[in-house]
Amino acid sequence: MCTRNASIDLPPIPPSIPVARHVVRELLRAWDAPHDHEDAALLVTELVANVVDHVQGEANLSLELAMADAWLRIAVVDGSAVRPVVQELTEHRPRGRGLQMVRAIADRWGVEDHRGGKRVWFELAPPLG
Repeated sequence: MCTRNASIDLPPIPPSIPVARHVVRELLRAWDAPHDHEDAALLVTELVANVVDHVQGEANLSLELAMADAWLRIAVVDGSAVRPVVQELTEHRPRGRGLQMVRAIADRWGVEDHRGGKRVWFELAPPLG
């Protein structure tokens, strides 16, 4: 069994969104991960954007990646205990689709308490075949 782990701290500001996306793509390439790199980058973009948009005044954001038994787990940790909500789409709300995408694309996802804040994570299963 090959296990790989990485973690990076980023400021919860808009420029961290493309940085997180780039880090995910590059790590998955370096790890020769069999998963869809674009799906992983899209989902991490949504999670980091949620932190940037909703965690006001909190000073931390950490991106965690782990691959074991070909499962890929990516998590975003922040200092806010406020849990994200999957919102229903309406014509009056042009944003708020991020967790809808996570729910649709990820094989598993969830939220857990972490050091006074939370960890929002998703997992991608190894591709079939």
